[in-house]
Amino acid sequence: MSINIKDIQAPIANEMKEFESKFRNSMKTDVMLLDQIMKYIIHRKGKQIRPMFVFLTAGMCGGIEEATYRGASLIELLHTATLVHDDVVDDSNYRRGFFSINALWKNKIAVLVGDYLLSRGLLLSVDNEDFDLLKLVSSAVKEMSEGELLQIEKARKLDISEEVYFDVIRQKTASLIASCCAVGAASAGSSPEVVEKSRLLGEKIGMAFQIKDDLFDYGNAEIGKPTGIDIKEKKMTLPLIYALNHADRSTKSKIINLVKRHSNKPAKVTEVIDFVKQSGGISYTQNAMMNYMNEANEILASFPDSEYKTALEGLVQFTIERTK
Repeated sequence: MSINIKDIQAPIANEMKEFESKFRNSMKTDVMLLDQIMKYIIHRKGKQIRPMFVFLTAGMCGGIEEATYRGASLIELLHTATLVHDDVVDDSNYRRGFFSINALWKNKIAVLVGDYLLSRGLLLSVDNEDFDLLKLVSSAVKEMSEGELLQIEKARKLDISEEVYFDVIRQKTASLIASCCAVGAASAGSSPEVVEKSRLLGEKIGMAFQIKDDLFDYGNAEIGKPTGIDIKEKKMTLPLIYALNHADRSTKSKIINLVKRHSNKPAKVTEVIDFVKQSGGISYTQNAMMNYMNEANEILASFPDSEYKTALEGLVQFTIERTK
């Protein structure tokens, strides 16, 4: 049974509509160029998974308050700022099928737009004295930067252990979803214990989410053709790490050499993909993803039953069943 994002969103459909208009207002500016760019950013937003985590966790923890809207906006503003800066760093011309800000308006403007979004988020929290929410989200942004830098540092050598891989994805991806759940709980006035439990819930979901992303590189029956993008970008993900750890020395150095020097050749990328599949890297990675999902569901089970909790269970399921 495929899970529909619209069904998951049902308990918070009205809140999400209200959030969209509040978020739009939080991005208004008198500078025409900036206003034009803000409208473009709003126009190309995705499924809005992050605000959904905030609202559903708040609902599950006692109720959606005015602070919940501000918390969700803070996460979107700070996260969008990091994405705009990321595209400059990566010299990327596209994001989610749309032109990136730097592709349309050049790097200098893109960096300034990222700074603007960051300061809007900080002011939104400071003006409303949401210091607890600001602390949670700022910690996540710090972790994301550290994770990105750790990955760059390790990518040069292509020598990365499972432990380092899990550290990287915990910081780069899971910390953001963790902060969404923590902010939701904190905005509903939860105790520090419940906020921490919610943060951990988000972290487990985020880990499963990223591992699922890493599996897309190799394709399977549900996903279709392998993309091989991570291999082309010389990123070490769990399927490849596992396969290399279980290969003999000559195979290992041959595969590392392919990734290092020939990852721009489709035939060589296919060779790496086949090697990983034959080494059991895919099933090992699927098991790791399921372990995180089970841990997330265990944490969820400790919350009182509600339509929000049921929707969050659906969102966990969606995370590992999605096909893109």
